[in-house]
Amino acid sequence: MADFTDLIDLASERLGGAVLAANDEFFAPKEGLIKVTKPEWREGLYTERGKWMDGWETRRRRAPGEDWAVVRLGAPGTVRGVVIDTSFFTGNYPESASLDGCEVEGTPATSVLTDGGVTWRPLLPLVTLAGDAQNRFEVEQSPRRVTHVRLTIHPDGGVARLRVHGDVVPADDLFDPGERHDLAAMEHGGFVVECSDMWYGHRQNLILPGRSTHMGDGWETKRRRGPGHEWTIVRLARRAVIDRVELDTDHYKGNAPGSCMLECADAGVVSTTGRFDVGAHQWRELVPHTPLQPHTRHRFSATVVPRPATHVRLNIYPDGGVARLRLFGREVA
Repeated sequence: MADFTDLIDLASERLGGAVLAANDEFFAPKEGLIKVTKPEWREGLYTERGKWMDGWETRRRRAPGEDWAVVRLGAPGTVRGVVIDTSFFTGNYPESASLDGCEVEGTPATSVLTDGGVTWRPLLPLVTLAGDAQNRFEVEQSPRRVTHVRLTIHPDGGVARLRVHGDVVPADDLFDPGERHDLAAMEHGGFVVECSDMWYGHRQNLILPGRSTHMGDGWETKRRRGPGHEWTIVRLARRAVIDRVELDTDHYKGNAPGSCMLECADAGVVSTTGRFDVGAHQWRELVPHTPLQPHTRHRFSATVVPRPATHVRLNIYPDGGVARLRLFGREVA
């Protein structure tokens, strides 16, 4: 399979993920597991409990057993791969770990998740971990949707970050018939399948929830020195007719694109498996070539040509940064 780390981190706190419970967090709090930032080392920094560590760390176990933490996924979905990052944990990382998942709708009490109230199913069997490393493990592909995961470490120790990569699968009742939704939104199942360049900002930033927080929180290309233009392609959450577009250049003041144009293609069905063949489909204009302004939220409705689509290509001229892209429409069969 392709590198699973290119898929969405379903546990990300940017999507609303949270570490709900842990049986122990003596040296470092459980919330560190899903921080968006990369782990860091602070030389010589100690707390009243010991060395400051960036992640989740339990005390030394003196009796048989193991330690665990329960995470509510920010976006429920099917898990394709897991990264158990032990960065900077050298003499205090777990020997091994396993991961289980469950599907529980709504917002169950933590006690329901920790006291035997749900059925946990294995996602990742017991695997050996290396210290100070990004331990990557593919998960055998399964159509089973999960809303929560439980990381179990054997017997104890510290984990800097947990990344749970996969395909977002929203609840069945999210898309009400006839209602307009943002079909590009990551939390709805949208995905940026590819782009021409993302030197400064990752392409998936385009479809994150909310407004961007700074210039590095969008999609930004390097400076183009030759002919042509940059582009990116979004796979919609559902096959839909798009009738409103929002393109935000927030924080891009000296590096916004000069203009944009959007096209759409209809593959007939939205599929999360297999590579999308850009050249195999007819691309038709969705929004005509339009000038853009720096640090501005642009809204297009009157100029949108509504068409059934599964994918939308954003073309920017000649290069630059876009903070967010919203594609509103109604699902069609």
